[in-house]
Amino acid sequence: MAIIHGNRRSFLKAAGVMVALPALESARLARGSEQPQTAPRRMVCIGNEFGMYPGAFWPTQTGSDYEMTELLKPLESLRSDFTLFGRLDHGLKGGHFAVHTFLTGVKSSEGKSMPDGGISLDQRAAEFVGSKTRFPSLTIGSADGLHGGCQMSWTRTGTRVPPIPGPRELFRALFVNDDVAAKQRANDRIQLQGSILDVVLGDAQSLQRRLNKTDNRKLDEYFDAVRDVEVKLQLDRKWAKVPKPQTSLDEPQNRGLAQDLPAVYDLIALALRTDSTRVATLEIGGSFIASDLGIRKGYHALSHHGKDEQNLEQLVQIELYQVEQFARFIEKLRDIRETNRDGSLLDSTMVVMGSGMGNGNSHTNTDLPIILAGGGLKHGQFKRFPAESKKRVPLSNLYLSLLQRFGVETDRFSASSGTLSGLET
Repeated sequence: MAIIHGNRRSFLKAAGVMVALPALESARLARGSEQPQTAPRRMVCIGNEFGMYPGAFWPTQTGSDYEMTELLKPLESLRSDFTLFGRLDHGLKGGHFAVHTFLTGVKSSEGKSMPDGGISLDQRAAEFVGSKTRFPSLTIGSADGLHGGCQMSWTRTGTRVPPIPGPRELFRALFVNDDVAAKQRANDRIQLQGSILDVVLGDAQSLQRRLNKTDNRKLDEYFDAVRDVEVKLQLDRKWAKVPKPQTSLDEPQNRGLAQDLPAVYDLIALALRTDSTRVATLEIGGSFIASDLGIRKGYHALSHHGKDEQNLEQLVQIELYQVEQFARFIEKLRDIRETNRDGSLLDSTMVVMGSGMGNGNSHTNTDLPIILAGGGLKHGQFKRFPAESKKRVPLSNLYLSLLQRFGVETDRFSASSGTLSGLET
């Protein structure tokens, strides 16, 4: 990313920070506007750490008449609302150490060599949203799990977005307003951070004139990190004065991701509905405790099933539960009608479900299980792409298509070679 020098206000404006408050529904109605409004584009990304057991996931027939396999059966009533993609991946190896590339297409250690760094799909969309919503994005999950868990969300500067650990914390972030004393402490913290940032940035800019090319490159990386802090400060300042939406829901308790999955999905739907965010990511990693489903063996251990029938039965039970909750989420979005707009929440929300692991038993990161639902796109098929190495289609091509659909003006994402055709209605 090129560093923008000169007036810092221009720098922040170029970074997409200078924004107005969102178009609130009550304000539109108060002005007497009854005409349907265009719904904003939204995106939800869902990933798990160990993929889906291929023998229970992949259909044998492509097209619109494919059979619903054991793991796809919960989606039967939603057939026309989603597309299944086969043989899409990032062409990477590394087993558990490559799972984090699911939404980036690049290993975190190699991101600096990419034109846009190692930014993930969700964070690229969040950059486009900017401050139009209180939260440019929400990432929910846990840092627990093998080798750090899913680690799906990454900024342009190569920093992992820390996940919100559970439904209680997510609920509080979305709906609990600070009291007067807490607001004053937050304001003091924002002012202090802004003052420190001004001093540090001034020193860095002064130092820049005396550095060689190599050191200047390192300083540019520092300026990128400073930009992240500035954006966060601007968000804090803009939204500190805006009350959070109200809800009649009681605050949920954290019981473990397996039990919490329905509540997390419900809160994500509510966050989208209230326009608190337009981008959400759910990481299903090592914090998904199989015992919460009455299964004694651990999720990771079962992913290394060794083709043992008992292990496979329990692994499929875990993955089936995840698909069931995903199906319930899609149904919920489909049933929520947009206020004063045509269509449902699902029509404006692209939902990606998959994994950076293709086969947990053999530690392969190819043929990733990818489902795309909603977004007003053309659905109802199983699309399987060529298996030959020279004809392989990068998963990043799908991501590029989704970003363009989201409104991002770009002709590349990660290692994309183009877009996917046949998605638009």
